[in-house]
Amino acid sequence: MTAPRTATTFAPPVMEARRWLDGITFPVDRPLINVSQAAPVEPPHPDMRRAMADAVLEDDSAHLYGPVLGMPALRTTLAARTARIYGGSVAPEQIAITSGCNQAFAAAIAALCGEGDEVIIPVPWYFNHKMWLDMAGATSVPLACDGTLLPDPAQAADLITPRTRAIVLVTPNNPTGREYPDGLVRAFYDLCRSHGIALIVDETYRDFHAGSDAPHSLFTQADWDETLIHLYSFSKAYRLTGHRIGAIAAAPALLAEIEKFLDTVAICPNQVGQSAALWGMQNLDQWLAAERSEILTRRAAITTNMPALATQEWKLLGLGGYFAYLQHPFVMSSAQLAPLMVAQAGILCLPGTMFYPQNHSDGEAELRIAFANLDAGGIATLFARLATLDLPHR
Repeated sequence: MTAPRTATTFAPPVMEARRWLDGITFPVDRPLINVSQAAPVEPPHPDMRRAMADAVLEDDSAHLYGPVLGMPALRTTLAARTARIYGGSVAPEQIAITSGCNQAFAAAIAALCGEGDEVIIPVPWYFNHKMWLDMAGATSVPLACDGTLLPDPAQAADLITPRTRAIVLVTPNNPTGREYPDGLVRAFYDLCRSHGIALIVDETYRDFHAGSDAPHSLFTQADWDETLIHLYSFSKAYRLTGHRIGAIAAAPALLAEIEKFLDTVAICPNQVGQSAALWGMQNLDQWLAAERSEILTRRAAITTNMPALATQEWKLLGLGGYFAYLQHPFVMSSAQLAPLMVAQAGILCLPGTMFYPQNHSDGEAELRIAFANLDAGGIATLFARLATLDLPHR
């Protein structure tokens, strides 16, 4: 009897980390600092919630099946917005709406890969990408990053085989926060195009990119959809995590294959969530700009507080999006350190070992801090608590 597909991969890391809280009580004057999950904890904008309520009460179609690839108005608006942000050309028929960005990735892999096909992913990787590749019967090929946590296209070229179907980039990166420069993204695009494979670019945290220019120039390339599969999420921008609305930009022919997957798994994306995403793009640009500004302020607070930890031999390896990626100075592995931090410092974060292949030594010295739900004061408190950890150093 063969093992089920779900047995081919590991338990969900965020859920595993939450179990470290079992049996621990946190005093009122020292509450838990939870930096384990990169998701907004506040609800959507009040006006958006009213628009969603109106949809529930007044729009009968909100309670019915909709188009598998998403609401036409949402596809059209996102296409125009994407073209405007990147200065390229994007048509509505190149857009599909999905039940979250994780489903967008799963759908893309389902349309690209057969049993035993290979997908190259820089490490540290986003664990849900690895989990889906495991369950899909595809082989995850780790691409080591350099000391700046940037992947090397030349090294990726050495990993390409006849079974390679795609290279995956996440920028701003999860878990490291690194924002990949346009030149690097373009180099990967050119590599994939020359080998006839897909470049999957996940930009879940695009709206919190630190730069003022377009994050990359891929959409300005002629026939970009012959190589690029672009993934996006409305969850972080508009606080719609519970409504599961993501998107894919790709060739219409590939979306026709993806439609088979989406129809089988969910039939259509959440109708109320789609209405909210559309309303947000039409009405909340100024609010979203303020949200971005606040995230950048919190990012700056990480930089401000880091010198105090640096004196204790901590290092900031990456910073961006919702994430700070730290190297700790202790002898023990981060797999042991992270649970210990819950009890000793009232901090819940994820160890770097959760973002690497099993038994990979680099992750043992690394921690991911998802800081987006801490204001500047909360970040100062976080760093003060990290500084209290008194453990043997390497």
